[in-house]
Amino acid sequence: MTRQTAKVVPFKRPLVASIECRDNLEYMRSLPKESMHLVVTSPPYNIGKKYEKRTSRETYIEEQAATIAEAVRLLHPNGSICWQVGNHVDDGEIFPLDIILYGIFKNHGLKLRNRIVWTFGHGLHCQKRFSGRHETILWFTKEDEYTFNLDPVRIPSKYPNKKHFKGPNRGKISSNPLGKNPTDIWDIPNVKANHVEKTLHPCQFPVGLIERLILALTNPGDSVLDPYLGVGSSAIAALKNGRHAYGCDVMREYVDIALDRIEQLHAGSLRVRPMNQPVYDPQGPFTDET
Repeated sequence: MTRQTAKVVPFKRPLVASIECRDNLEYMRSLPKESMHLVVTSPPYNIGKKYEKRTSRETYIEEQAATIAEAVRLLHPNGSICWQVGNHVDDGEIFPLDIILYGIFKNHGLKLRNRIVWTFGHGLHCQKRFSGRHETILWFTKEDEYTFNLDPVRIPSKYPNKKHFKGPNRGKISSNPLGKNPTDIWDIPNVKANHVEKTLHPCQFPVGLIERLILALTNPGDSVLDPYLGVGSSAIAALKNGRHAYGCDVMREYVDIALDRIEQLHAGSLRVRPMNQPVYDPQGPFTDET
């Protein structure tokens, strides 16, 4: 299989963009132990998409366990793993993958810091159950000492001019001037037909979703790995914010798109949706969602 070797991308600082068309276990085993500060990915859901081969749930869990084991081996002691998943669907019954996979991470001694709910407004309409409009991100760490930077990902306060009404600070602004904690429920549009980031990938990560994780859970110059790279949104988010990007995918066409997007990022021509841009409200003033 053709491979794309690591290269230095001349952004504000020299950055590595190691992007390969390669089996993820083979690629991950080539990387040094504890070299990744963040492993962030969205694995296939075993529902028969173009980029996956549908298997039994038992086989799927075994394959996930092998990838997770390598992710743990590669994780820096102060680093994080973020596994973004939805549901496996079989004959109309749903199987929540975050619940199914949680025990695998715990068996490695990892600690769950947040179960982040990612909610979005668009998707398939169901006929015999409520239409699904959320997925989850399991954020794990190895140790109790881990990187967490809240200030870069704060969002605007709902009441920025709210003041203390009693005590020694009475009359002073009570909210943080940088904004508030975005909480563990994230309303970020998914990448559908009219989204500025849309490529041919059917289940593409929005860059802003990964950007929030990268800014909060890593520092400039850290290394970020996505073992199911797809069209490279995690690599874009990493490089855009001064982190090294590592990733692989078995689909040549996706890897080619990822590399092209990285070149566009370097050239300053890549269009991405701003991380904290409000969601378009059709009842309010016009704001371009995409």
